[in-house]
Amino acid sequence: MIKPFPESSALKHYPLAGTDMMVSPLGLGTVKLGRDQGVKYPDSFTIPDDRAAADLLALSHDLGINLLDTAPAYGHSEERLGPLLQGQRDRWLICSKVGEEFDNQTGQSHFDFTPEHVRLSVERSLQRLQTDVIDMLLVHSDGNDLEIIERYGILEQLELLKQEGKIRAGGMSTKTVAGGIEVLKRSDIAMVTHNLSYRDEEAVIDYADANGKGILIKKALASGHACIDPDSDPVQSSFDMIFAHPGVSSAIIGTINPKHLQENVAAVIASLNKAGHLE
Repeated sequence: MIKPFPESSALKHYPLAGTDMMVSPLGLGTVKLGRDQGVKYPDSFTIPDDRAAADLLALSHDLGINLLDTAPAYGHSEERLGPLLQGQRDRWLICSKVGEEFDNQTGQSHFDFTPEHVRLSVERSLQRLQTDVIDMLLVHSDGNDLEIIERYGILEQLELLKQEGKIRAGGMSTKTVAGGIEVLKRSDIAMVTHNLSYRDEEAVIDYADANGKGILIKKALASGHACIDPDSDPVQSSFDMIFAHPGVSSAIIGTINPKHLQENVAAVIASLNKAGHLE
């Protein structure tokens, strides 16, 4: 059995810029709770059963993690999280998405950014997650960030949902610098790819830092590929690079391995110490 970290080694929570929320600097991605088709991890894995998933959530909470990242495109992730989080909803910030749909039968994805689908998707996510509000709602981009923003008025749709109290903050999981910056001009949060082998979107983080907006990092460990790098400690090096930038709010990691989760938390705490965030 994995022993829990002492409280002093748990993650602290920090303000998520652009919002009224306090977030852990590490978030738990939950695609592996709901989908094992069409994923880009270097190793195969088995989707955890409910007991293992509940244990993973309990360990995450003990380690100070309060951010869960999910999406309709993550297979059955939302449907599984709903029952698992009953009685503990106040412990968590939930980030979900709109725009991408995943077919569990065919293993294929498609995109729909229309206002009608955004509304349907959010109502369905609220039902699946068994909650009355989604803390962060991001658009799952297909790579055409600016076209999605301009053609569908999707950020305006998120603002309406925020006014209605269905979400607390909105934004987009972007794939371009121009898209990321435009999202931050019009919304609260951008999720960008940033890791040792890909730093092309760092200008988005710079913009967020200069303008008081939130940044979530996806693929922080390059979907697990950083872990097989010949570097002596690629995980520590990854988090050192990520948290050296003051514009980063939280990095999402998708492990379902309790030992790896503890090691990731320890690495993040070390990185925050090096960056002076824990002084």
